[in-house]
Amino acid sequence: MWADFWENALIETAASYSVVILCVIVFLAIFELVTKYNNWEQIKKGNLSVAMATGGKIFGISNIFRYSIEHNDSLLVSMSWGAFGFVLLLIGYFIFEFLTPTFRIDEEIEKDNRAVGLIAMIISVGLSYVIGANIV
Repeated sequence: MWADFWENALIETAASYSVVILCVIVFLAIFELVTKYNNWEQIKKGNLSVAMATGGKIFGISNIFRYSIEHNDSLLVSMSWGAFGFVLLLIGYFIFEFLTPTFRIDEEIEKDNRAVGLIAMIISVGLSYVIGANIV
């Protein structure tokens, strides 16, 4: 009886949803630690660049989990792939920062440089598709 309960599509969906929400919160907190600005404070001030960059991160993390849930039967395996994908997304952030030595990404986003915020968003979204395509 309990096995049938846990294999119910509604229960599996609720479990995946809950885990992904928790992971998004944790992973955004980690992103918050590596950026020089306070995401939510800047968004509250109306900084569109921060909102775009943060939105890209949320989409990227969620998209990676979409692929991990789609390709794995176990919630634990899906979480593992999602966490691994997040690490790759984080590395992508550092590579983006490294490849722009003439200016600091965080400083430009904090100054509401919308071009940099847009590129940051697109990088997060784009990398999430590449990462997700490799999840098995």
